[in-house]
Amino acid sequence: MKKTLRLRLWILILSFSCTLPLAAQRRIYHLPDLDGRVTLKCDLHLHTVFSDGHVWPTVRVEEAWRDGLDAIAITDHIEYLPHKAYIPVDHNAAWKIAENVAREKNILLIQGAEITRKMPPGHFNALFISDAARLDQPEFLDVIKEAIGQKAFILWNHPGWKAQEPDGIPKLYDIHHQLLDKGWLHGIEFYNDVEYYPLVLDFCTRHNLAVLGNSDAHGVISEGYLKAPGDHRPMTLVFARERTRESLREALFKGETLVWFGEMLAGRETLAREFFRNGITVAAPFHENDRHAFVEITNHTEIPWLLVNGPAGAPGALTLPARAITRVLLPKTFTGPLLYDVKNIMTGETTVLQVVL
Repeated sequence: MKKTLRLRLWILILSFSCTLPLAAQRRIYHLPDLDGRVTLKCDLHLHTVFSDGHVWPTVRVEEAWRDGLDAIAITDHIEYLPHKAYIPVDHNAAWKIAENVAREKNILLIQGAEITRKMPPGHFNALFISDAARLDQPEFLDVIKEAIGQKAFILWNHPGWKAQEPDGIPKLYDIHHQLLDKGWLHGIEFYNDVEYYPLVLDFCTRHNLAVLGNSDAHGVISEGYLKAPGDHRPMTLVFARERTRESLREALFKGETLVWFGEMLAGRETLAREFFRNGITVAAPFHENDRHAFVEITNHTEIPWLLVNGPAGAPGALTLPARAITRVLLPKTFTGPLLYDVKNIMTGETTVLQVVL
């Protein structure tokens, strides 16, 4: 009798558990904070059915939560609306629909829009706007002026997109120099979708602009990324004073950003150096013999570091796997600094980060 009762109880428990909704898992990334700042993981270029995307606005929030992001911007096109025969034209609709879900998911949702023009000038995102409908104007500079009046951060999207630049090389045209002279351009996309433009790093350094990398997703994120263990969507890493929209906006205007895509990092040299330094630990030698000193280097980050062009007398190349400890043997006769190029941290079109361990 007791055995039958226990069996019925287990069946009841299992039946009840099968009716409970399964909670999605949120991914955790191990990335260092910079001194006095927190690292915010962002995708600031996304589309929904309210322009030429294929998903409902709340899907973008759900994806961001699962992917471990801190902030996203939904940036539907102002001028390009291929679904308008079926979807009412409301340039603020995606924001209004997704805003409350973002609060519930603890995702910082940025209101934005994409200004869509032929090259030059190309496509631009206006971020942190208050009313996208007011950007629906014929003259490009009038649109940018309106966005600036809403205190927007202006981002030049995919400047080497081959649909607009057949050779794939970004170019600064007269209209871009006008924007720079007016202080109306604040960042450029170095990475978009699945491609990147090395020359953008030099543009951003020369003109003190933020470097950004975004998915520009139109379909479901997992269809373009996350196809293998360890994969991740491209991200703009923003180093903000705190995890708020206001601090995120402040850091973007200061250019406090790096781009993480695949197993690569790119951006301003000073930020890249601090990011690398805060993500590794080089311990004192733990053992010595007649020939070598034995040292452990811990890489605390999600990104494997590829060190090349080492000094004479030391290992010529080192690979520091993600979230792992690497044992290094140094000749006891070696006295110089351990100076390496980090092959997968780009700081310019033709330059990578150089570090001393």
